[in-house]
Amino acid sequence: MLVFEGLLPLIAPQAWRETFKRMIALKDGQLRFIGLMSVVGGLLLMLLSR
Repeated sequence: MLVFEGLLPLIAPQAWRETFKRMIALKDGQLRFIGLMSVVGGLLLMLLSR
C-alpha cells in the first residue's frame, strides 16, 4: 500500500500538491465518497488478486 501511495509524490510532486489543494476544498460528503470508492476499489483488487 505504501509503495503505491509513495509513487505520485516521487514521480510528480507538483501534481501531488495540487491534488491535495483540491481535496482540501471538497465538502465532507465528497471526501467520504472518495474514501468509500477507495475502499471498494481496494477490496476489488484484493479479490481479483486471489
